[in-house]
Amino acid sequence: MARAFTRSASAVAAVLATLTMARLPVAAPLGSIAPPVVPPAISTPATERVVLQAHASGAQIYACRRGSDGQVQWVLEGPEATLRDSTGAVIGRHFAGPTWRLKDGSTVVGKAVAHVDSPNADSVPWLLVVVTHHSGSGRLAQVTHIQRVSTHGGQPPASGCDAAKLGVQGRSAYRADYFFYAPAADR
Repeated sequence: MARAFTRSASAVAAVLATLTMARLPVAAPLGSIAPPVVPPAISTPATERVVLQAHASGAQIYACRRGSDGQVQWVLEGPEATLRDSTGAVIGRHFAGPTWRLKDGSTVVGKAVAHVDSPNADSVPWLLVVVTHHSGSGRLAQVTHIQRVSTHGGQPPASGCDAAKLGVQGRSAYRADYFFYAPAADR
């Protein structure tokens, strides 16, 4: 009986190790946040863990401008969104930069380094963002990567940008989930 239990425990451990290496969601330990399942292009290093998940709702703000090709088009100026935790409590803001600022005083600014199309065709892409600047000592102090997933909306307006309307702003409602990662050793 003990030998059968040992083999079963070894098999379970092997399956869990395989799932962990594949970054598939496994029941998260109490107090931890499971990472989302994402395409490899926007995966974070396996040595990082999710330290915060926030739901954003607000708008993507566009300006009618001439693009680098000389054509008049909607150009993203940045987001303007409220960040909420899993209970719905407001925990911060997301705005141009891109910047995330929490009520605890911590702030990060990042740069998108990879994207994949959203499964929702009318939605902004999913992103992988590398943090380029920190301030404050709160929950974002050790964050190195951010993923934007589960996007809904936020695409540029479908019309209304022409030479007669240069400089006009357009706002597109959007929602998304943001996962903030830090090195696993920073506990």
